[in-house]
Amino acid sequence: MRKYLTLVNKDNEIKSSYLKNIKLITLKNIYNEEILIEEETATAYKNLKSYLKKKEIEIGIESAYRSIEDQQKIKEEMIEEYGSEYAEKVVAKPKQSEHHTGLAIDICIKESGKYITDNNEVMKHLEKYNAILPYLADFGFILRYPKGKEAITKYPYEPWHLRYVGKIPAKIMTEKNWTLEEYLTKFSAILYVNKPKDMTSFDVVDEISNIYGIKKVGHTGTLDPLAEGVLIVTLGGATKVAELLTAEDKEYVAGVLLGIETDTLDITGKVTKHKPVDLTKDIEKVVNSYQKIYLQEVPIYSAIKVNGKKLYEYARNNEKVELPKKEVTIKRINLLSSDNDTFMIKALVTKGCYIRSLIRDIGLSLDTYATMTTLIRTKQGKIDINETNTLEEIKMGKAKLHTIDEVLDYPVIKVDKELEKRIRNGQKLPNQYHIKDKVIFKASEELLGIYKVEKDLLRVWKNF
Repeated sequence: MRKYLTLVNKDNEIKSSYLKNIKLITLKNIYNEEILIEEETATAYKNLKSYLKKKEIEIGIESAYRSIEDQQKIKEEMIEEYGSEYAEKVVAKPKQSEHHTGLAIDICIKESGKYITDNNEVMKHLEKYNAILPYLADFGFILRYPKGKEAITKYPYEPWHLRYVGKIPAKIMTEKNWTLEEYLTKFSAILYVNKPKDMTSFDVVDEISNIYGIKKVGHTGTLDPLAEGVLIVTLGGATKVAELLTAEDKEYVAGVLLGIETDTLDITGKVTKHKPVDLTKDIEKVVNSYQKIYLQEVPIYSAIKVNGKKLYEYARNNEKVELPKKEVTIKRINLLSSDNDTFMIKALVTKGCYIRSLIRDIGLSLDTYATMTTLIRTKQGKIDINETNTLEEIKMGKAKLHTIDEVLDYPVIKVDKELEKRIRNGQKLPNQYHIKDKVIFKASEELLGIYKVEKDLLRVWKNF
């Protein structure tokens, strides 16, 4: 999906890598000529055309993909006919045209059995073009050069120029009244994701980056491929506050198999130790005994660094290393069920605790070995798994997007124009609001920044 958010304008030339990978197909334009257009854009256009026809609006494509050579020719013709000053305003230079992407289409609307192709005539029938605007986002299109946004797009209003960006970004841009430039710079959101099993946290981040077309995406609190459950993902400007979302407390439900230990301490690893299981042991009593603070040995298959090298690198190279121990707190732990050599636990732990290591230690306390078979993060901080969205829901555009001020537990203050200017310039402010830690400043609905207390002043901590 990221390719559908490719930005090409007067400040961003088309990249040769994009041109090498674009998949174009042929389509007939209003003149019955074969033109090229990006494959998914063509499908979206056909669906839009079919839908509008039911609304008794008939559209056709005049042009779509243009090569750099085509754009050069158009530029020269416009200069020759209207002069360089006018041509510079309305026609992109070669490599700076959206039409190079194959995602941009110039459409015409049929009036009295004839397509309106003359720009002056188009302006006389704007009600026809305005009539299709409410339906564009449902098919993944935006009006690329809207009225009132000329200072941002650097092109005059073009009611005929549509751009395919994908349904989810298109709906967000339409709701926010954003251009593509604004979306790529202003979009900021926090997603509560129910990470599926057999995906890394990075895989999830990459998938979401593709769905929203945003490159800057991160997460808080890594989950192994075996694990599933709550994963907080930050997009755009929200990545600036990721450290504030890394909760101290996390809750897990885990499955345990007694009698074996693996090199990874979970069921995906290689079995390294066996020991018979004494079924007379009181599992619940031992599990309850771990509601405490204790020194926990870090598993070798982890990203903790020792002497500048990650532990899993030692493991993969079969190198010996002394495993560090960290103080962890098990705030609450319960036995949920047990059946012979398997059982389930639920634990609320502090940041830095490895459930795999906790299970290993419980196994040793039961005078045997233990390995983790399943893991679900049911809560991260105040975020419960019931508040999360699956990747399928996210792909369908059904996910709830949370704002920074909604998620963070800081006071939110809306400011006037004078204070807004000072905040935008990053100036220190008097603490007239009696803030004790941090405060969020907004101008109308726009997030300006987060300030923190410094003696009797408020100093910018994150500026948006």
